[in-house]
Amino acid sequence: MNKESITLNTQEQKRAMVLNRIQAGQLSVREAASVLGISERHCRRILAGYRKEGPAILAHGNRGRQPVSTISEEVRKQVIVLATTTYAGTNQQHLRDLLEERNGIKLSRSSVHRILVQAGLLQEPSRKKPQHRRRRERKSQAGMLVQIEASPHDWLEGRGPRLHLLGAIDDATGQLVAAVFRLQEDAAGYFELLWQLVKRHGRPLALYHDRHGIFQQTTRANEKDSLEEQLAGKQEPTQFGRLLAELEITSIAARSPQAKGRVERLFGPTSCATR
Repeated sequence: MNKESITLNTQEQKRAMVLNRIQAGQLSVREAASVLGISERHCRRILAGYRKEGPAILAHGNRGRQPVSTISEEVRKQVIVLATTTYAGTNQQHLRDLLEERNGIKLSRSSVHRILVQAGLLQEPSRKKPQHRRRRERKSQAGMLVQIEASPHDWLEGRGPRLHLLGAIDDATGQLVAAVFRLQEDAAGYFELLWQLVKRHGRPLALYHDRHGIFQQTTRANEKDSLEEQLAGKQEPTQFGRLLAELEITSIAARSPQAKGRVERLFGPTSCATR
């Protein structure tokens, strides 16, 4: 594969941006590894290659290649036919053994299971994701993560309409980095909030927000959506989501109000009383 013709995806572009900040002395290797979700050792290895070969080193070497362990479509079809005819009614382990002994098809039990699930012959069991209750530590440097939230309140104390205060808190410092009053919580308000944030403090690496429809689509694609969305099984990103993607700002949706405790406390009774 010709590395000169490689186009980096968004994740790889983000890695390049973080590596540039290391070289500029704005981030340590430890902080960069935390942002990228990798070990410090792996971060140093990537940084060494980046200095030597440039951004092309960030692209995975197997991009565009078919894995050698890929099960051919012919074998998949044969397994499905035998599972629904000759060996119908056998369990997965017995089916695996029969395929190897009688048909010379050597597969692992997990591969047989995956083929049957993809063919709709088995239903994948639902598993509950483990809940993490540990308190999340603050980020080590300003600009790594910014929490945003909106709160409706009688901010004018009866002298005007109820307003929504859109606020942005830096996760590392707890500093209020942007704030906007709006008649309602809307996309235009968040656009203004982000513009204010970037103008004053620069572009953050990530935004932490709730699951409001302004940030992400909240329903699955249906017949009312475009053909492309129906085929993809999901809807296109929102306007705000596209903006974050263009700015290469990671969008993180919290699963509960408690997860955004730092920005939630901005609108608490104590904060409101001191305003």
